[in-house]
Amino acid sequence: MRCWLVACLSLVLCGAVRVGQAADKEAERLDNSAEVINEIMGTPDKGIPQDLLNKSVCVGIVPSELKGAFMVGASFGRGVLVCRRGGDGPWGAPSMFTVGGANFGFQIGGQATDFVLLVMNGRGAGKLLQSKVKLGADASVAGGPVGRTAEGATDLQLRSEILTYSRSRGAFAGISLDGQVVKQDDDANARLYGRRLDPKDILFTGKVAVPPAAHALDAALTQYSPHGGAAFPPK
Repeated sequence: MRCWLVACLSLVLCGAVRVGQAADKEAERLDNSAEVINEIMGTPDKGIPQDLLNKSVCVGIVPSELKGAFMVGASFGRGVLVCRRGGDGPWGAPSMFTVGGANFGFQIGGQATDFVLLVMNGRGAGKLLQSKVKLGADASVAGGPVGRTAEGATDLQLRSEILTYSRSRGAFAGISLDGQVVKQDDDANARLYGRRLDPKDILFTGKVAVPPAAHALDAALTQYSPHGGAAFPPK
């Protein structure tokens, strides 16, 4: 009986350790996302145009998970999506997501690569919360312009629901993620918040508080774009 109790206790402890490690991974992803925003917006001539960031209703970041040696598995990456409360309020709580496809990571070449997605309107934000959305097919997408302003943006870029960027070897550029599939990561959200939550409740209702692990990301987004967006259409 004693051996059986020891074995059960060991299993419980091992499970708790694994849960804690998984939660640490989500916290690390949030910290890395904050670092990506700070570094990109810290070089305005080569970053996201300020007027586009101010117009965005949500921002998605897929940070490299292994600095200097990240490969997205050639077809997969994990990121975090943050929306302005109501579309035009302060930045809200984050929701985890995955992105992947046959060509995702084709430009990596073994280098650490970060991706950023600007969601430009409520339609685009709503589409990202479907069980699965294919960029370019279910939601219009284009590689975004780079620089202080979006003066040189094309009609395609200005009409797109989502603008996408990549950063590799220190170079930041607009790159099309056309054909990639985005899914909300319910398991990662459960680890982050300690309970199952609907991504819509996290991103749209304002009922979910920003968790401590996301404070650095919230601060970064607030620093570079404290106001902006556009109100989400009424449901």
